[in-house]
Amino acid sequence: MKQAKTNAVRMLDRARVPYELFTYDYTDGQIDGISVAKKIGQREELVYKTLVTKGATAQLYVFVIPVAAELDLKKAANVVGEKSVHMLPVADIEKMTGYVRGGCSPIGMKKMYATYVDESALLHEQIIVSAGKIGMQMKLFVQDLLKLTNGKTAHIIKA
Repeated sequence: MKQAKTNAVRMLDRARVPYELFTYDYTDGQIDGISVAKKIGQREELVYKTLVTKGATAQLYVFVIPVAAELDLKKAANVVGEKSVHMLPVADIEKMTGYVRGGCSPIGMKKMYATYVDESALLHEQIIVSAGKIGMQMKLFVQDLLKLTNGKTAHIIKA
């Protein structure tokens, strides 16, 4: 069966960026990043999750962090120059990004939001992020991810 392309995959194709797609069964409801890493047979430290936050100024920010890590909201706010940031309510994720919770890719959102990838990604040549829907992940070069999202790296996870 042919896999429908997501916005993220179409963007990679348009930019001629190499990537590898992984699909997994999500009917068991196990869509957390650690479960996904196991399902696609990849090392947990290579799989990153995409978190969308809202700053005190109402600006949205995207953070890409290892699935086993937790975003440090104080560090995140500091990096983006906000007094504070908080997680975007689940009800607003699709409206603001075009993606659903659990299938949010840092690439191909409705708008280009300021994107920060945890600096741990620089330890790897490639990382795996959501391909834009639940059940699909993509592996790409960290530098390509940064280029496509106009992303920056920063230390944004809890120690």
